[in-house]
Amino acid sequence: MTSIKPISDLRNYNEVLKDVDTNGLVYLTRNGNGAYGILTINEIDEYMRLKALHGLLSDLDRAKQRAEREGWISEEEMDQVMGL
Repeated sequence: MTSIKPISDLRNYNEVLKDVDTNGLVYLTRNGNGAYGILTINEIDEYMRLKALHGLLSDLDRAKQRAEREGWISEEEMDQVMGL
């Protein structure tokens, strides 16, 4: 479960970090507005993997749309382009 805490709670950062471990994500607010989020290293790694996957899938989708618009090339043409 997500926790929302004022940034002043960082004075007792051990308690905040316990919430990160047990609840996952902790949002810190400044003057009542969201300012920061604290994640575990595993959550950051997972976020980075998902971000990379999203980028790859977006690139593949754009490439497919371009190929459908401009035409696909044969395996032989690809070998020539690659110098094989």
